[in-house]
Amino acid sequence: MGLEILKSEVLGTVPHGFFTRKGGASSGVFQGLNCGSGSSDMSDAVKLNRARVAAAMDVPELASVYQVHSGDAVAVTGSGRAAGEADGIVTATPGVALSILTADCQPVLFHDPKARVIGAAHAGWKGAIGGVLEATVAQMEALGATVGNIRAAIGPSISQPAYEVGPEFLDRFMEQAPEAATFFTKGVGEKYLFDLPGYGLSRLNALGVAAAEWTQHCTYSDPSRFFSYRRATHEGEADYGRLISVIRL
Repeated sequence: MGLEILKSEVLGTVPHGFFTRKGGASSGVFQGLNCGSGSSDMSDAVKLNRARVAAAMDVPELASVYQVHSGDAVAVTGSGRAAGEADGIVTATPGVALSILTADCQPVLFHDPKARVIGAAHAGWKGAIGGVLEATVAQMEALGATVGNIRAAIGPSISQPAYEVGPEFLDRFMEQAPEAATFFTKGVGEKYLFDLPGYGLSRLNALGVAAAEWTQHCTYSDPSRFFSYRRATHEGEADYGRLISVIRL
């Protein structure tokens, strides 16, 4: 089975892809293309999976960051893991492929076709309210991008029907981002359902980007194609795979 790579029309012809779990070398709960070196999967399998992604993006190695659900972003000029901790990564260097890992959180890819600057962000709820999307755009602007020219795409993420949260989650959001109230609907009992991609799109549109979209793929509800932290937790699995999203000039 070959790799399955989802594209976004918003990003145009810039080389990019939201990779599904299909076509990988991992087995067991990691079956498929697990690209998370932080998982308990066999390291050789993860290395092989990442090598297959790099080959698909026509690069020898991927550029990445040590993700910690922060609101920070960094600029890079080469491949390999960037120094420090961050959840956004940008470059203006041709041939550098930026990669982000997710397993329910939003993978967001950015492109300014005029300035030829790209970015990628890992935006879970913590990163989203922490400003990782804004930080990624700011780093792109520092490299010459203009926010009004930036196009952004949110890849496979957990959808609202699958994202049940408690009242304490809602309270925390209302304290830090009260404008997010419209992205919560009432669930069963005291539970709520949170629209993470909808909230991500609202942050991107508030920035004034030229265009933004969500690919409409839910990680939780499609186990044959996507890894999901929440689904793995609900099913009592010991660990879970990580999806990878990549963009390259």
